[in-house]
Amino acid sequence: MTRSAAKKSVLICGSAAYDSILLFPDRFKAHILPEKIHLLNVSFLVPEMRREFGGCATNIAYNLKLLGEHAYPMATVGHDFGPYRESLQRKGVPLDHLRVIDSAFTAQAFITTDLDDNQITAFHPGAMQEAHLNRVADASGIGLGVVAPDGRQAMIEHATQFAAAGIPFLFDPGQGLPMFEGAELRHFIEQATWVAVNDYEWQVLQQKTGWTVREITARVKALIITRGAEGSLIHTPTESIDIPCAKPAAVVDPTGCGDAYRAGLIHGILRGEDWATAGRLASLMGAIKIESRGPQNHRFTREQFDQRFRDSF
Repeated sequence: MTRSAAKKSVLICGSAAYDSILLFPDRFKAHILPEKIHLLNVSFLVPEMRREFGGCATNIAYNLKLLGEHAYPMATVGHDFGPYRESLQRKGVPLDHLRVIDSAFTAQAFITTDLDDNQITAFHPGAMQEAHLNRVADASGIGLGVVAPDGRQAMIEHATQFAAAGIPFLFDPGQGLPMFEGAELRHFIEQATWVAVNDYEWQVLQQKTGWTVREITARVKALIITRGAEGSLIHTPTESIDIPCAKPAAVVDPTGCGDAYRAGLIHGILRGEDWATAGRLASLMGAIKIESRGPQNHRFTREQFDQRFRDSF
């Protein structure tokens, strides 16, 4: 694998959140009747629950830290952020661009996972709704940006700010997709350098924008579509690359796998890798994450990661 000549800092605009993760020891599909979906009223007994530190911006920053990159999460947090702040400090994740909103709670996600690794999430945005108070210009020395799920106005403004500053950025709409109409999503794509979605989000993005793979890759350098255990697809203006799924030692918890994948992808971009290699770096990061509970509890050394990359691919 090659290394880029100059170290570039990454600014990740997105959420920092507490994740309450609940494990449902059954399958959602056994309790949801398709013909009664219009009268949906279900209750899931979740005997196991834990609280983790999450949020797209901080998850991606943590994974990039593991890979040796310098990444700043940019997010708004609440008056209850103290324990999370201490955790990030111990992990060496920069806190420079985390703004405290004293009148709000930190964003909270309540994530229920079933035996098939399907997830149902309820999300309280809290301080995240003030994320537009942050400005890309507040950070210096940024070579690459990320617009991840965040407050609606923040996502719009940060994309515009990255584009105006000439900073290439990854548009990762994720759970923020329902907030935007087709024209807004098309504008995001026209400003972005790369777009990353999972397979379900891709269907929504395609439906809302009316654009095909070819129409999107005429505007960005790559469209990345993750497909869980089936790997991922990276579409560029000239080719489509099928990325295999790295095999995890155990499937423990999928929460945060998408963020780990994106960190691996960004790492590959920063190092100047070709898309086949960057995609495999991303795939391995997702596999490593899924072996641990929570989004930020996995650890490895660079030597361990490189050896596992060689073993996997």
